Amino acid sequence: MDDVFRALSDSTRRSLLDELFKQDGQTLSALEARLPMTRFGVMKHLKVLEEAGLVVSRKKGREKLHFLNAVPIRLIHDRWVSKYAEPWVTALSDLKDELEKTMEKVYEIYIKTTPERLWEAITRTDLRAKYTFGLQTLSDYTPGSRHEARPPAPAGASRSDMPIIAEGENLEVDPPRRLVQSFRALWSDQAKAEGTSRVTWQIEPVGDSCRLTVTHDQMREGACEELYGGWPMVLSGLKTLLETGQLLTTPGSLAYMPDGPQSCI
Repeated sequence: MDDVFRALSDSTRRSLLDELFKQDGQTLSALEARLPMTRFGVMKHLKVLEEAGLVVSRKKGREKLHFLNAVPIRLIHDRWVSKYAEPWVTALSDLKDELEKTMEKVYEIYIKTTPERLWEAITRTDLRAKYTFGLQTLSDYTPGSRHEARPPAPAGASRSDMPIIAEGENLEVDPPRRLVQSFRALWSDQAKAEGTSRVTWQIEPVGDSCRLTVTHDQMREGACEELYGGWPMVLSGLKTLLETGQLLTTPGSLAYMPDGPQSCI
């Protein structure tokens, strides 16, 4: 059982098992796309899991599929959890699952633009500020890099003097189609208490327009609305910017904007 405990001690390997639990029989490429690491790194972790008997691989045509094998974990359960303790363990496990439930919010909007222009509006600091309440989001948008949003600095001050309003890591970067980011809101004590969630931007061309789907997930069940409640305004502002060149001027949409409404592009 030492191999099983060693395999389970690593958070990345546990994540791989979680992915196979959600969808069994995945290829190396599919698993690689779900983790912020190289193909070689995923292969090394899969090898450890296979040696421990937690993952079984099978060839199907030209593909190699990976399957979760829960037997070693069940053997551990049977060895240390007696039939008398099992109801208590099950109840506590159910309680833990209930407390750790997550929720997701999905927003979809059609914008008359190209994928390249939409990607630019999402990743270019000056354009993004025009529909994200004036916040300046800075990042080089490479996998594993950091992104942070701050209010614009007034005259005589530097950007570093301004508080960070939101931050995170770029987990997947596939221009101009897909951007996955971890997200931590810092604009209030209530927002900070929610911890880190995830935001996925998915761009799909549809005729002469694009369908943009934003998924905000990995939030706890019952998370405060201020964590995700601004998305309709953000996406409406993005659509307004790209289709008209103007700023959205609804209440709150210019919260950090130093100047009033103006033509932008």
